[in-house]
Amino acid sequence: MTTTHPTTARSPRPDLVVTDAPAAAALALVSDALDRFNVERSGVDDRRPLAVLVREPGTHRVLGGLTGRTSLGLFFVDLFFLPPELRGNGLGGEILRRAEEEARARGCRSAVLYTISFQAPGFYRKHGWTTLGEVPCDPPGTSRVFLTKDLTAPRGREAVVQRPAGQL
Repeated sequence: MTTTHPTTARSPRPDLVVTDAPAAAALALVSDALDRFNVERSGVDDRRPLAVLVREPGTHRVLGGLTGRTSLGLFFVDLFFLPPELRGNGLGGEILRRAEEEARARGCRSAVLYTISFQAPGFYRKHGWTTLGEVPCDPPGTSRVFLTKDLTAPRGREAVVQRPAGQL
């Protein structure tokens, strides 16, 4: 006796496209689909963009700033740029502080980002971020520096360590 198995009809395999110019609609589709998956699995629907923009007085033209997003209790810093003439006067620290405050207000417990070793790892460390690790990249001797910050830690005067009387 011969047994036959039904042939399973398969859909043709999808095309794979490698591109350096994906359409905005394609990026949105991937992002939105992943967001829906995360919401279905976690039950949390809190993904939102977060930006602190620096605008020119009068014209309101954007000169720089910070962009990122909050999701599932994390604040992700994606991009942070200030033109050279706006650096060194505390503006960068104020931008970062405001972004962190908004992330806390949204319920974020931690923050993550990466920078490049020739960009600003020292700036972030100065503002309480700690290094998670580094991955070598080009040019030789350069690395991507991954940093994190606990947004639940006390800040400012609250962060002063209380010592027993008589100890310095």
